Amino acid sequence: MSDLAPTPGQTVGPFFGYALPFTGGEDLVPISHPRAIRLHGTVYDGAGEPVPDAIIELWQADEDGRVPQVEGSRARDGWTFTGFGRTPVDDTGHYSFTTLVPGAGSVGAAPFFAVTVFARGLLHRLLTRAYLPLDDEAAAADALLGSLPEERRDTLVVRPDEHGFVFDIRLQGEGETVFLEHGTS
Repeated sequence: MSDLAPTPGQTVGPFFGYALPFTGGEDLVPISHPRAIRLHGTVYDGAGEPVPDAIIELWQADEDGRVPQVEGSRARDGWTFTGFGRTPVDDTGHYSFTTLVPGAGSVGAAPFFAVTVFARGLLHRLLTRAYLPLDDEAAAADALLGSLPEERRDTLVVRPDEHGFVFDIRLQGEGETVFLEHGTS
């Protein structure tokens, strides 16, 4: 094994705006699906201004809490739920996915969407979760939410609206979204 240090990261943009999105990336299920919901929100910078050039990825379990194991997660055949989506934000920092409500992966776990953020100035992607609304007892029982100070938990919980859920992402500042570390070694 080598004792070499890892190579430093590089900023994501501006090339990603045309290289990463793909047709239908925001539609994990067709809008005509009988249980389709909309997960949407806005990405904000530290000054509270919308970020117009981010890309959001969504990873999730199906309605029964199973993580899809389907080759070609970008496949959009209208039938196969792959649990993956990717979409750029618009000029106002807004993103939107058409998907299903995820189920809990195990007993006692709270259902969530796994969210990845790519944006200008970020040397590495940001990872977070968007939990479905839950009561304080259920939040405290979830391994991740239970490890957070109570006043920070709400940055990881979606708000219901007439079509599904809203999840705003704040990169810094007041109300900053809790981001997760992913080991690199």
